Amino acid sequence: MKTLVVIAHPSIESSIINKKWLEELRKHPEEITIHEIYKEYPDEKIDIQREQELIEAHDNLILQFPVYWFNCPPFLKKWLDEVLADGWAYGKGGDKLKDKKISLAVSAGIKSEDYSSTGRYNYTLSEVLRPFEVTILYTHADYRPFYAFYGAEHSPLDQEVELSAQEYIHFINSL
Repeated sequence: MKTLVVIAHPSIESSIINKKWLEELRKHPEEITIHEIYKEYPDEKIDIQREQELIEAHDNLILQFPVYWFNCPPFLKKWLDEVLADGWAYGKGGDKLKDKKISLAVSAGIKSEDYSSTGRYNYTLSEVLRPFEVTILYTHADYRPFYAFYGAEHSPLDQEVELSAQEYIHFINSL
């Protein structure tokens, strides 16, 4: 089972969490294909056919990104809009994602307790990410629970970051 990880981070070099996850992913080239879309398409002109073929060549798909304003980075939204096209991902003849396992791996700047009905933002991270779940289900793919790191903006300890990278690999292997 080969997994494609689409990484959507506009400045991964300055990231703590996503950069560490990327380093860990690189240790598993037999099982994981890394695809950094901001680096692949610095002009944001997407080769849609290439992206679709890349997805089709893998059993699982993970979208990895930092949560920006309770959403994904803008280029990932554009990527989703263009790559998950009518006739390919949904609609007449659009069955290329049917039963494919798809998940999210996100880094959230705020703490987990802030993502609750009684927390600072009134919603869980699951609720914030619901549009991704609905999109994936709309394509008849197999939506899997997401993986998250909370509190990234609060200077996490090195051992927390390292543990999250190890847990992320375990998460991918359990898809």
